[in-house]
Amino acid sequence: MTLHTLFPTRLAAGPLQRAGAATLNRQLLKECQQLRADDAAGRRWSKKNYPGGYTSYASSHRLHLMSPTFEVLRDKLRRHVEGFASALEWNLGKRDLEMTDCWININGRHVGHGLHLHPLSTLSGTYYVQVPSGSPGIKFEDPRLDRFMAAPPRRAHAHRDNQPWVTLPAVAGHFVLFESWLRHEVVPNPVSAERVSVSFNYNWF
Repeated sequence: MTLHTLFPTRLAAGPLQRAGAATLNRQLLKECQQLRADDAAGRRWSKKNYPGGYTSYASSHRLHLMSPTFEVLRDKLRRHVEGFASALEWNLGKRDLEMTDCWININGRHVGHGLHLHPLSTLSGTYYVQVPSGSPGIKFEDPRLDRFMAAPPRRAHAHRDNQPWVTLPAVAGHFVLFESWLRHEVVPNPVSAERVSVSFNYNWF
């Protein structure tokens, strides 16, 4: 018989640049820590909605328009975003994919981020600034999971393409790109050192 693979879910991941990631990450980390110290509204929101951690999602979510350092990050992501859009064969017409949101997440020990997607966005992603040894990656859910009905469970060591959940490791200086409808989560950080990342959305309308 012929085995066909239809309707694949594609993600992109890799290093942001060939060299200089450590320098960029030092500056990003410095600004992330400073923003947390200055952002009283973000700390209040995080205390209620992101206990034990900090996110600027509800207070400062357009950092690429506020900081030259985050603008540099946006510019360096551009070629990867364009390459991913090309691999997906999106027909964007005469429109460009533009970064609409950019915010930071700081996960201390036991802090995670529950299963979610990014409504009203086209493409989303994360860039890793600081990833202590033992801190978690990003876990993706098979988008067909609620339609499996009477499907048997998968074997414990099934190929990654057949797993209902797949975790991509977090690596400092690396990014992950995915379509915004794809549900994902970050499990609680088991180590005491802080995991720092920058999340972002793109849109074309």
